[in-house]
Amino acid sequence: MMLICRVSSVLNRDVKQFGKKFMFDSNEETCWNSDQGDCQWLILDFPQSVNVSELKVQFQGGFSAKTCRLEGCSGDGDFTLISHFYPEDNNSLQISFIIFAAAVDRVKITFENSTDFFGRIIVYTLDILGEKSL
Repeated sequence: MMLICRVSSVLNRDVKQFGKKFMFDSNEETCWNSDQGDCQWLILDFPQSVNVSELKVQFQGGFSAKTCRLEGCSGDGDFTLISHFYPEDNNSLQISFIIFAAAVDRVKITFENSTDFFGRIIVYTLDILGEKSL
């Protein structure tokens, strides 16, 4: 079993060029590019419960989020807030450290607003680090 990712949208539905898989391919030339609209999001389903400790994300400057909300849940339960983070509007890899004791099976990152006038988000790299829950 592997990590499953879902996203709110893909620019022009062109998953071959801008799909979610490009956030995880370690290629700095590829990216996930959302379509326009408020509150873009992504959901990650882990193969087993984890304790999240760190989030790394690299946006394209001009297409980053101003405010992000990280939520988690166990099983099919409701998402609960883990943390807010406030990325900078640049191309650098940004790291947010998370202090959250409970194990989660799924996380949701909501990009509450964008620096882009049309609400588009562009993510080159996304990593969520943590430990397997016992």
